[in-house]
Amino acid sequence: MYSYFKGTVKEIEPTNITLEVNEVGYRIITPNPYDYTLDKTEKVYLYQHVREDELTLFGFRTTKAKTLFMQLLAVKGIGPKSALAVLASAEVDDVVKAIESGDTKYLNRFPGIGPKASQQIVLDLKGKVHVGPLTLKHTDRLADVDDALKALGYKTKEIDRVLKKLDRTKETAQLIKDALRLIGA
Repeated sequence: MYSYFKGTVKEIEPTNITLEVNEVGYRIITPNPYDYTLDKTEKVYLYQHVREDELTLFGFRTTKAKTLFMQLLAVKGIGPKSALAVLASAEVDDVVKAIESGDTKYLNRFPGIGPKASQQIVLDLKGKVHVGPLTLKHTDRLADVDDALKALGYKTKEIDRVLKKLDRTKETAQLIKDALRLIGA
């Protein structure tokens, strides 16, 4: 429901921060609360987790971290605590590289991630996450094309192959059309 909040950090606790936005304090669970600074205005990307008896906000410094968190939640047997432990203990790019290379030993080192869970993560996410902001240092337009193609269900390898061939001077709508034409070719 929420994409992000921009507000002032009013409290920092071991598992969460309190972010004041328009005179309302939101308790946001983050991988590393001490990455934030008291009384500083911060932009926090949010994931709202809803259960029968609980509504929880999880916050992240980058959209990459938020995306990886959501992808980890989609893996059978991985809950918010385990996904948060992964993000608290490693860099997003390192986790993505481990998933893409099938490095289950690397994934086993995180609290709550055992051999079965690490194998399930690799099985479910390999080829569906991308390394870095986008592999080619894309412009914002190419990032939009990348997002559009992923939303249509294309694989990362297909998308990266096509993005290399696009004329980066064109507008986003035309780039998407060109990409779809190239994928079909």
